[in-house]
Amino acid sequence: MIFYPCHDLFMDILHNNLPQAIAMVHGNSDHPDLKGTVRFYKTPYEGVLISAELYHLPHRMPAGIPTFYGFHIHENGDCSDQFNNTGGHLNLMGQPHPHHTGDLPPLLSTSGYAFMNVYAEQLSIPQIIGRSVIVHDNVDDFTTQPSGNSGNKIACGVITPIRRGDSTMPAPFPSVSSPSSVSSE
Repeated sequence: MIFYPCHDLFMDILHNNLPQAIAMVHGNSDHPDLKGTVRFYKTPYEGVLISAELYHLPHRMPAGIPTFYGFHIHENGDCSDQFNNTGGHLNLMGQPHPHHTGDLPPLLSTSGYAFMNVYAEQLSIPQIIGRSVIVHDNVDDFTTQPSGNSGNKIACGVITPIRRGDSTMPAPFPSVSSPSSVSSE
């Protein structure tokens, strides 16, 4: 018999710990209402647990049909100039796409709202501090070089460390109380 000490380890991490880093994501000038938070948690394994929640993503499909968006960690933590200074996907090992260090699964949005938790074994907290999280307007095809043909950068957030003395997490979007309150465009 195999013993698993905590079968809900990642859920326990999310519910009982502050993240080690956070990115407050905001949209570009074409998507000024797009906002969200991406949190990064240390795990007892190698890797990082990522929790992303975004609001007001543009949805191109009819109501009720999900839309996918490219989601990556980019080299530079500079969201200025319509996110043109973020560089390419973080690629510490010099691998082709989709094996970049910063390649992540696509975000799935329903009516402009996306929530995702993902374990990224290839990342560590020190590697991502000062980098950026980018949302692209198309889904990553996981084939096209160098970056999956995921389109324009529509949202960006700089990954910053959480100070251990901080007792509260930012609540950046108190006006949005639940996914059902996200309006259709």
